[in-house]
Amino acid sequence: MQTLLRGGRVWAVTGALALFMMINFFDKVVLGLVAVPMMDELNLTPEQYGLMAGSFYWLFAIGGIAGGFLANRFTAKWLLFAMALLWSACLVPVFYSSLVTTILLCRVLLGLTEGPAWPVAVHALYKWFPDSRRNLPVALLGQGSALGLMVAGLTLPPITLHWGWRANFLVLAAIGLIWAVLWAVLAKEGPLGFDNREDGPAAKPVSYRALLLDRSVLGCFITHFFGYWSLALGLTWLPAYFQRGLGYDGIISGRIYSLVVLFTIPLSIAMAGYSQFMLKRGASSKLARGRYLSCSLLIGGALFALVRVAGLPDWGKIGILALGVGLTPVVYSLGSAILAEVVPLSRRGAVLAINNSVAAMAGVFAPAITGKFVQDMPGATGYEMGFALCGGLMMLGGVLGFWLIDPARSQRWLPADKMEMGTSAAP
Repeated sequence: MQTLLRGGRVWAVTGALALFMMINFFDKVVLGLVAVPMMDELNLTPEQYGLMAGSFYWLFAIGGIAGGFLANRFTAKWLLFAMALLWSACLVPVFYSSLVTTILLCRVLLGLTEGPAWPVAVHALYKWFPDSRRNLPVALLGQGSALGLMVAGLTLPPITLHWGWRANFLVLAAIGLIWAVLWAVLAKEGPLGFDNREDGPAAKPVSYRALLLDRSVLGCFITHFFGYWSLALGLTWLPAYFQRGLGYDGIISGRIYSLVVLFTIPLSIAMAGYSQFMLKRGASSKLARGRYLSCSLLIGGALFALVRVAGLPDWGKIGILALGVGLTPVVYSLGSAILAEVVPLSRRGAVLAINNSVAAMAGVFAPAITGKFVQDMPGATGYEMGFALCGGLMMLGGVLGFWLIDPARSQRWLPADKMEMGTSAAP
C-alpha cells in the first residue's frame, strides 16, 4: 500500500510540475501570439519587436543561475511557489500600460524570475525518480511546456480578437496565482535527498570549475544552447511567420501553431521513451542519451534549413517545421538526465541552472537576428532565412555533442561527493 501511495504521489507531483511548465510557456509565448496587433498599436518595426522579444532573456541567465544555487540550499517547493507569484506580478502592468518602456521592463523582470523554472522543476522531479527512471518523467515535464504552447495557440488569439491583446496578460496572471495557491497547499518534497556521509575519508566536493570543464557537461551545454535557438524562434517569430509570412489570419495562424505543437507532443514522448528502452536493454548512456540527442539535433537542424532552400508549398513548410520542432525537445530532457548522471547531487541544482541559463542566451540573439532578417527581406524570405540560420547552428551543435558527450568517461574522473538516498525505492 505504501508503494502504491508513493506511486500516486509521484505522478501527481509530476503532473503539477508539468502544469507549472505549461504556465511558464504561456508567459513566454504570449508576446509571439500578440506580435502583430502589438506592433501595429505601438508602431514597432520588426527589428524593434525582435529586440523587445529578446529582452525576456537579458536577465534570464542571472535569474537561472541564482535560482539553481538557491535550489541547493532551500526546498524546491517554496522556490517554485515564489516564482509563480512573481510571474503573475510581472504580467499585470502590461494590461494597464501603453508605454513601451514599461512593457520592456516587465518582460525583463519576467525573464529574471522565469530563469530558474526549468532547472528547479527538474531538480524537484529528480527527488522522486532514480537515475534509471528519469528520461520519461522529464520528457513529460517538457510536454507541459508543449501543451502550454498548444493551448496558448488556441485560446490567446480569440481573447485578443474579443478583448484586445492586453487582456491575455491579465488572464495569465490569474492562472499563475491559482497554481501557486494550489501548489502551496498540496505539494510535497521528494524522498530522494542526500545524506551527510562522504564517499570516503579522502572525498572532497567536486569543484564547479572541474564540473564546467568536463566534456560531457560542455556537450550538454552546447547542444542545449543550439536547441534553445529553435525554441526561441518558435516562441517569438513562428506565429508571425504563419500570419505575415504565409498570409493566414490571426485565428488560423494560432490554430496552425497549435497543430505544430500538438504534433511534437507524442513525438517527443516517444523519443524519450525509446531512449529509456535502450538503457533498459543495456545500451550505454553515451549511445542512448548522448549520441541519440545529438543525432536528433542534427536531423532537426537539417529540416529547419530545408524550409528555406527547398521551395516547398505552404503545407510542406509547415510540416517540415513541425517535424524539426518535434525533434528538438528530447535534447532538453536527455541533456538534463546526463547532467544528473555525472554531477554530484550537492552541485546538481546549480549545474542544471547554469545549463539552462547558457542555453537561454540563444533567446537574446535568435529573436533579434531574425527580426533584422524580417525587416530587410520581403514576405516569408526573412523568416525563412532565420530558420535556415537556426538549422545550421543546430547541426553544428549536434556534431559537437556527438564528439563531446560520454557520461561513463565523466563518471570516472568526477567522483560523487554525496550519496543519493532511496534510489532502490523506485516509484
